Amino acid sequence: MQGRITKFREDIGFGVIKTADGRKFRFSTSAIKNRIGRLVGVDVDFLVDALTPREIFVLDGSPWTAFGAAR
Repeated sequence: MQGRITKFREDIGFGVIKTADGRKFRFSTSAIKNRIGRLVGVDVDFLVDALTPREIFVLDGSPWTAFGAAR
């Protein structure tokens, strides 16, 4: 499933993803597999398990970010 992060609170580590059909999903930072920089406004691809986004991949930036950010 794909969507865009519309809200994110760094202080509590939670945000909202909105899909093209208008559905909204609340997610935790721990579900993001390749976090890079800011999150609000970026497109993401994710799986949904019991209405909770899992395995969220940021689609912005280099394709190499899918393998995880440099640590």
